[in-house]
Amino acid sequence: ISPVSDLHEEGKNAINAPLLPSATEIHPEDTLLEENAERIMLDPTSRENPKFKDLVKVLIDWINSELEEERIIVKDLEEDCYDGQVLQKLFEKLSGRKLNVAEVTQSEIGQKQKLQTVLEAVNNTLRPHGWTLEWSVDSIHSKNLVAIVYLLVALAMHFQAPIRLPEHVTVQVVVVKKREGILQTAVVAKELTSTTDRMMLGRFAERDAFDTLLDHAPDKLNVVKTSLITFVNKHLNKLNLEVTELESQFADGVYLILLMGLLEDYFVPLYNFFLTPESFEQKVHNVAFAFELMQDGGLKKPKARPEDVVNLNLKSTLRVLYNLFTNYKNSD
Repeated sequence: ISPVSDLHEEGKNAINAPLLPSATEIHPEDTLLEENAERIMLDPTSRENPKFKDLVKVLIDWINSELEEERIIVKDLEEDCYDGQVLQKLFEKLSGRKLNVAEVTQSEIGQKQKLQTVLEAVNNTLRPHGWTLEWSVDSIHSKNLVAIVYLLVALAMHFQAPIRLPEHVTVQVVVVKKREGILQTAVVAKELTSTTDRMMLGRFAERDAFDTLLDHAPDKLNVVKTSLITFVNKHLNKLNLEVTELESQFADGVYLILLMGLLEDYFVPLYNFFLTPESFEQKVHNVAFAFELMQDGGLKKPKARPEDVVNLNLKSTLRVLYNLFTNYKNSD
């Protein structure tokens, strides 16, 4: 039996007998566990979960697009991320910081030292923003796929990666512990992604007025919506355009771009955006371009991500429009 199929068998048995002393054949590595130590591995059925596979593919494609200039190609997260090399390059690209680590390290000690440096930099960046750190040097180096995915999801969300992560991805992990010399197994559910909106709160630890409004005062929401619709139509009417629904009519970015041109009194050349966007990517391009126009006009960078507006996320759309309203409500 290969070690891989052995591990898979162990995972299956763990599901059938949670928290009971394991009577199954144990993987040799487990017998080396020290008292109260534990080993965590992804349950084989979760590995085949379509949503989990989709999440892994999105992350791999994202890393490869970010590291294209480095000529780094990731094919397998476990095999390509465990030694710290890819994680180092990815963090440097995202953060614009150069880390002081050895370029190539073959030895296990060297790899762990590099990982330690990279993860310290990552953790110092993410921790102040409320992220729970679900990874460690040992879990990444031991090719724990769940820990690697947790880390990559946090980086993607924090640095506003231009990707759409599948929502509500939960996997089962098998936990093997040694207690009083006896190996015990349990199966635990781990939520890798929730809703985009909840994950965004990991990045913006503080809650704003729109969280309060939607959670506690939905009756006032229509008042805010009406005010915003009146504001945008006052300007869009000049182009014989009219908005009746905030959630959907700004989702492709076209009205946002035209609105910025009207508010700042300039014509936006049609070659700069897609007037009739068809794909998700074209819509994201439009909204991101509108965000650039807002920043050019002196506004702060919107808290929302372009992807959230395209995905009809009401809270994100309200945040963007309210930002325009407070800055331009007195303009003709």
